[in-house]
Amino acid sequence: MTCKTEVNKMKTWLLSLVMSLFAVAAFAQGAALPFGSLGAGVAEQVEIAADTLSIDQATQMAVFTGNVVAGMGELKLSADRVEVVYDTEGGTGAVRALMASGNVVFVSGPDSAQADTATYELVAGNVLMEGNVILIQGQNALSGQKLRIDLNAGTAQMEGRVQTIFQTGGN
Repeated sequence: MTCKTEVNKMKTWLLSLVMSLFAVAAFAQGAALPFGSLGAGVAEQVEIAADTLSIDQATQMAVFTGNVVAGMGELKLSADRVEVVYDTEGGTGAVRALMASGNVVFVSGPDSAQADTATYELVAGNVLMEGNVILIQGQNALSGQKLRIDLNAGTAQMEGRVQTIFQTGGN
């Protein structure tokens, strides 16, 4: 090999390294990243299956426990426990939010995220996941302590000692 070829390989390798470090630094600061391709909305139908259901009329809460699986269009949620919060102000009794805990997993198309707890505000289209969060997008993975997802904008923000693995497609 010629010296020029070796220098070009070294430049390419250094450029790749620098770009990777910039990407990691951006995510460590709490960078925004895409999440799914669906929008939120009040009109979405919520389907829930679980081992048990408890309803408290006084607090307008329904609590699903045991192997809970909820579907809202393309968005799927599974957890050990899901509390359903109803809109009491509008008089419609529509589902306002889902509060999940224990082995929480959200799936939107090819993207998935897991955490200890999550709150999904259906009308606003916001998801807040906390505790041991892992976000997987294709072959890339990110972890942190808090993940905020804006389903309307299709973005997410990871916070709290963010770590990542990027697959570059190279050897």
